[in-house]
Amino acid sequence: MSGRTIGSAILILVLGNLFATFCDVFIKLAGSNVPIFQFTFMRLLMICIVLVPLAVKHASSDYFAGFKLHFIRGNLWVLASILLIISLSELPLATANAVFYIAPILIILFAGLFFKEKITLSIVCAALSGFMGVLIILRPTEISWGMISAVLFAVVLATNSLLIRKLPKEQNLFFGLFVMHLCALPLSVGLMLWEAEPLNFDGVSYAIGSALCSLLYSLACLKGYRYVASSQVSSAEYSGLVFAAILGWLVFGESIDAFLVIGALFIIIPLVFLSHRDMRKRKAEERLSVVRAQLDAG
Repeated sequence: MSGRTIGSAILILVLGNLFATFCDVFIKLAGSNVPIFQFTFMRLLMICIVLVPLAVKHASSDYFAGFKLHFIRGNLWVLASILLIISLSELPLATANAVFYIAPILIILFAGLFFKEKITLSIVCAALSGFMGVLIILRPTEISWGMISAVLFAVVLATNSLLIRKLPKEQNLFFGLFVMHLCALPLSVGLMLWEAEPLNFDGVSYAIGSALCSLLYSLACLKGYRYVASSQVSSAEYSGLVFAAILGWLVFGESIDAFLVIGALFIIIPLVFLSHRDMRKRKAEERLSVVRAQLDAG
């Protein structure tokens, strides 16, 4: 799978989303058996260990390039990891994942607010539809920490993803990832010490599994989006919700109700529409450039 064709890129992203769902499964399996901050540190440490040889191989000449952003993103990763653990321990796998899908809509909205990108009526409608979908899925007769954590996780994830734009373009991905996770260690260690729970090694295997799956998903995104326009393949990301529903049923015996399906459609359909709109716009621009080139040649 080269990732150079649309078909291979979609397949890579689908596999990546399968790994991402397995990451959530490992976290949910750990559940309340392991203290939250301790498990967050375990995951972080495993990711750093895996990234060390890759970071050394692709070390940047300027070690401190983008350090402030890496520091911010690393600490946001700790917050996102904690919120992810809480939401997955309290909500069904598919329900939590459906709520996480408001992150792409938030990225578009935040880009408009902070980077002055144009926010169209269709983007506003997509955002409103997404939030309606969340309300349909959660049906919040009472507010729980799981619900709050799932929504806040999507907000932090969107913020962290948006900050990628500000990272140094010349810096290697593996080295940047390593620095980011390294910057997260002090906060993670501090929270674990503050938690003051006895070391529980029952969660080590789950931490290793979730860390590896998380990295494999990151690599799949790198490969899948590297050669093909994101608008042409981003719909493959929605396979994650299907995997979450299937694995939630197989591993945890969770049922899939009509509210989940309807709410997920409210979230995903606007995203698909925006993706296909961008693809049509890109194709129109390509045709226009070809016509211009032909006219210039004539």
